[in-house]
Amino acid sequence: MSATLIARELAAGHGDRSLFTGLDLVVAPGDVIGLVGVNGAGKTTLLRTLGGLLPAESGGVALSPPTANVGYLPQERERRAGESVRDFLARRTGVAAAQQAMDTAAEDLATDAAGADDRYAVALERWLDLGGADLDERAEATAAELGLTVALEHPMTALSGGQAARAGMASLLLSRYDIYLLDEPTNDLDLDGLARLERFVGGLRAGVVVVSHDREFLTRTVTKILELDLHQQRIQLFGGGYAAYLEERERARTHAREEFEEYAGKKDDLLERARMQRGWMEKGVRNARRKSTDNDKIGRNLRGETSEKQAAKARQTEKMIERLDVVEEPRKEWELRMEIATAPRAGAVVATLRDAVVERGGFTLGPVTLQIDWADRVAITGANGSGKSTLLAALLGRLPLTSGAAALGSGVVVGEVDQARGLFLGDEPLSLAFGAAVPDLSDADVRTLLAKFGLRSAHVIRPAATLSPGERTRAALALLQARGVNLLVLDEPTNHLDLAAIEQLESALSTYTGTLLLVTHDRRMLEAVTTTRHFNLTAGTVTS
Repeated sequence: MSATLIARELAAGHGDRSLFTGLDLVVAPGDVIGLVGVNGAGKTTLLRTLGGLLPAESGGVALSPPTANVGYLPQERERRAGESVRDFLARRTGVAAAQQAMDTAAEDLATDAAGADDRYAVALERWLDLGGADLDERAEATAAELGLTVALEHPMTALSGGQAARAGMASLLLSRYDIYLLDEPTNDLDLDGLARLERFVGGLRAGVVVVSHDREFLTRTVTKILELDLHQQRIQLFGGGYAAYLEERERARTHAREEFEEYAGKKDDLLERARMQRGWMEKGVRNARRKSTDNDKIGRNLRGETSEKQAAKARQTEKMIERLDVVEEPRKEWELRMEIATAPRAGAVVATLRDAVVERGGFTLGPVTLQIDWADRVAITGANGSGKSTLLAALLGRLPLTSGAAALGSGVVVGEVDQARGLFLGDEPLSLAFGAAVPDLSDADVRTLLAKFGLRSAHVIRPAATLSPGERTRAALALLQARGVNLLVLDEPTNHLDLAAIEQLESALSTYTGTLLLVTHDRRMLEAVTTTRHFNLTAGTVTS
């Protein structure tokens, strides 16, 4: 059905920290609204509030018609134990919940419970609207189209990373919601998956609100941008696509700065004028007292009148200051200004594989023969499941080879931002987990460094595992600045980073002089980061 979502005066926060207030939003059929803001600005909180999964602190959300189906589809990195692919698809499409509601209503019908007829009718209509009648048939066809060759009864926990990404894409393509709330749908997608997602979103007649840090995806799909500006404490909706948003935002920021500087200049001028006028008045009073004599009434009156005139002018100037329209100074934006510390250079040869073969389950990488030399900057691309992460692990000596040989060169110091950000998944506080990785830093230095990466006092005392994926990624990047490396390994580094941080990472990579291995599907990053070599993987085979 054609549906509209309307939010009025929404407010939300974390503890005593306000995320957003007074947020108004209309999501009409055909709208594709990109939701942007730094990590921690409240993007996921807003999506969950719009989807009815979190209560609003104030304001409300309404649907027209009220029976419209809203789908909130977050990224799911953790797979549920005991859930099959079929069950996963039914849950993500909303069919499982609708089926449960229909079964419950049917049980009530059997006992002649009051209102059971109406409840069953509503549940049946919802189940049909969500595509429950032919979900199994469509699921088989979609899985085959995406190259997901396992049976639908296969456990989700037994899927490889590439297979899980295809299952996630299938759940989106099979869904039939009236409003879509998509939280980071581009994470972990390869280029084919990104193209499918772009076609899917572009072909929807339903309204969409999407959080994504893939700049090319935003450029190709969104019709509007809703910015949660945490620094300025401002919410702004920009018409037009992503490129238009960037231009308009820059104009707006420039204009705001110019308005404040004009206001501040006027105020400073008037304050200086008032100060001078008060000074002249006080000088006139002192002169009048010093020169006053009983016989000089005319002079005394003249000097008194002059002082009163200066006082009147000063009061007039002060009133002009009061009448100025106050322009608040734009808040200085926090920026991630990161550097990647380079360790002393390694030898001429950094890493080698010689006829290397890795077998993992039913997947085989190789045989691969290649050599990474000092200061090589290598982009590694390929479809999900093609072996990119396996290749990295083989190069770093972290996987046993079935045959062949692997070696790291002398003096190689590896710095890595892996897909799992695994150093920060434990229960100990972030400051301790980080400090253990850089024992030469004092606790104060650890906290100072983490603060530069937007991880402040409230973050460092929390268990590391409770951090958001974006916050864990920032912590992993901070490690690169804390300890020198000469072989930098980045496996999908842009996943969960906000747009500003991605641009800062690209800037830092431009000045890094060591050896770089970069795995990414981010098309803008592949354009922005200078590379000297390119490996492409297809079903375990490496070409360059």
